[in-house]
Amino acid sequence: MTAVTRADDPPPGVRLPKRRGVELSLLVGAVLISVYGYVAVGLARDGAVPPDAAGYGAGLGLLSLLAHLAVRLRAPYADPLLLPIAILLNGLGLVLIYRLDLETPLDRAAPAQLVWSTLGIALFIATVLLLRDHRVLQRYAYVSVATALVLMIVPIFFPAVNGAKIWIRLGGLSFQPGEFAKILLAVFFAAYLAANHNALACTGRRIRRLQLPTGRVLGPIVAIWVISVGVLVLERDLGTSLLFFGLFVIMLYVSTGRTGWIAVGLLLAGVGAVAVGNLEPHVNNRVDDWLHPFASIEAGEGPDQLAQSLFAFAAGGTLGTGLGLGHSVLIGFAAKSDFILATAGEELGLAGLTAVFLLYALLVARGYRAGLSLRDPFGRLLATGLASILALQVFVIAGGVTGLIPLTGMAMPFLAQGGSSVVTNWIMMALLIRVSDSARAPAPEPPGAGAAVPVAEGAR
Repeated sequence: MTAVTRADDPPPGVRLPKRRGVELSLLVGAVLISVYGYVAVGLARDGAVPPDAAGYGAGLGLLSLLAHLAVRLRAPYADPLLLPIAILLNGLGLVLIYRLDLETPLDRAAPAQLVWSTLGIALFIATVLLLRDHRVLQRYAYVSVATALVLMIVPIFFPAVNGAKIWIRLGGLSFQPGEFAKILLAVFFAAYLAANHNALACTGRRIRRLQLPTGRVLGPIVAIWVISVGVLVLERDLGTSLLFFGLFVIMLYVSTGRTGWIAVGLLLAGVGAVAVGNLEPHVNNRVDDWLHPFASIEAGEGPDQLAQSLFAFAAGGTLGTGLGLGHSVLIGFAAKSDFILATAGEELGLAGLTAVFLLYALLVARGYRAGLSLRDPFGRLLATGLASILALQVFVIAGGVTGLIPLTGMAMPFLAQGGSSVVTNWIMMALLIRVSDSARAPAPEPPGAGAAVPVAEGAR
């Protein structure tokens, strides 16, 4: 009997190039660019190469090599661009934080960020080595969502930091549980929607062009989403609540293929934003700052953070002032976290900032490409969800510091100071590596494909 293959299956036995050599070459370039930035800061500030530049380059190079070897061993067909882009963004973030440390000698964050980056890459390696198949995560959907809810609820019992209860502080150690919860919720949404996508798309009541699923099918996932967003509103974490809402709408749209969910999502987001902005003083203050960024200057109090950020972007112009030669440290305590993009805009200029955004766009696009290349619904939704998390974070943060939308207090992926953020982003990269390897790996040969075919005697 002849094996039946689908029209979209690649021919059995056809192997795509692994591209691990391309990945290694790009990693070398990413490390060299990061070291060059580190040296440039030292030359601009002190007129000399930093004494630990060689150690910084060797450390980043060793971490990159170990990550590359893990991918080469366990995910040989993975996308060759994901790891180099992540290394470059992480290296650039370390350079910018080190540059700001020179202005704040009593608040040095670069050494701690390097430790967190090392831990993140170590978890990346462990995930790539131990997780052989991304579909294993589908079994732990409800464990993931339960853990995510616990992680989001615990910070309520700790004191607020800068107006938001999103941190857990134990002695000198602090971390943000919501960063880890976003991966767990992406796993749950992907698993639930993959198991119920037919019911979500084809059953229920139709209202005009929108097909509403039955409450039995849609109810559990909506309940989880409402609880998640409600907890985040209580914690005054506007950015993460917006991120989870966008993630839910995007994955629901991808699962059902119905554009009506986008319209419903935008409508609910608008209503929720107006309600929270009017009822929550912390959020209302941020909306006022967004609407009137120069109000503090007009009142004679000097520029606030948003106004100083806009001044930094303006001072950078097209080509920037040069690494180490800007004044974005005037932004204040959030210069290394929320507003680190302003440092990139001032010292690298519009050209450098565009390059950074293109790196993020390429990372998101490769994540979507890996998801679209998969045949299993769970992997497709998981890759789409992880890439969407990255895209939403970049949009929300960049929009906030440039005055496009109100500030949210989130950390720029890989770039900003934040241990929880950088560790979480490296775990996301490991999952995307695993998914892309499954997407590009050759299809197994059907049974008996390599067997010799008997030929009739008269046909020889």
